[in-house]
Amino acid sequence: MPTALTAQTLHVGIGLRQPHYRDFRAAQPDVGFVEVHSENFFNPHDAAAQVLTFVRQDHAVSLHGVGLALGSACGLDAQHLDKLAALVERIEPVQVSDHACFARAPLAPSGIVHANDLLPVAFTHGQLAIFCSNVQQVQERLRRPILVENLSSYLDFADCDFSEPQFFAELGARTGCGLLLDVNNLMVNAKNANEPDPLRAVCDWLDALARASSPRLVREMHLAGHSVQDGVVIDDHSDVVSLPVWMAYAHALRHFGPVPTLIEWDTALPALDVLLGEAAQAQALLDEAAAGLVPNVAWRSMNNLADLERLSSEGALLECLR
Repeated sequence: MPTALTAQTLHVGIGLRQPHYRDFRAAQPDVGFVEVHSENFFNPHDAAAQVLTFVRQDHAVSLHGVGLALGSACGLDAQHLDKLAALVERIEPVQVSDHACFARAPLAPSGIVHANDLLPVAFTHGQLAIFCSNVQQVQERLRRPILVENLSSYLDFADCDFSEPQFFAELGARTGCGLLLDVNNLMVNAKNANEPDPLRAVCDWLDALARASSPRLVREMHLAGHSVQDGVVIDDHSDVVSLPVWMAYAHALRHFGPVPTLIEWDTALPALDVLLGEAAQAQALLDEAAAGLVPNVAWRSMNNLADLERLSSEGALLECLR
């Protein structure tokens, strides 16, 4: 049973979703790990839990949550944390992660309400203290460090004491947690902020994180596709990874080295082979980084002429090298 992801056996993983269960079990594809949403497997007796137990026999599993609400000032849901701890004990995952968001708040007279969404937070000293307290509580309960993912956000707060890279660097330094760096989220945010050159903005964000953080802060990366709906870029994980995101990923690898990487796809799911094809392309870049080479996305552009034409028309950089 795989229990660790090491530099010697570093591979790209995929998000495993219910429509792919049958095909995945039949094909037993050669992927580095699979990632599942923790909350879908809290019940140890249902069919999904049995599938995960079967998958875990041959594949490393990463648990990615959406319900801890680590930025909530009212604290954590103790029952939710207990269920997560039980799942971690059963599955022995290689990583446990959740999002840099809040979702819980007091609502009289019913007590605490959970918004069932990943709501953004302000990067302030007060918010950092809330995150540190909640992250520490989770890590103590699970007896392991966790990863916290940067969010796709559709608004900014007037109150701000840190840049987002500084905030995550400080959170990691104070708690020992890692960053799950979602490259697609950075691109979504840059586009929704109407950055004149979204790729440049993402690379600048990555540069700032590299300057502010320890070398081991980034311990996993996410890649995904996004869509545009009514003029807003939506992080819906509904398409192949775009060429600008591949370029930003290559830039991240130059800064942070080869780390476990996941292909996410949650809506408009394609055939499993399409997902595995995206993972193979990520693996090529990861292998170059692991070999000490500069990751090169030129091979990726051969099948993405439309992306290249759009990038040229937008004035975007084709490389982020300084």
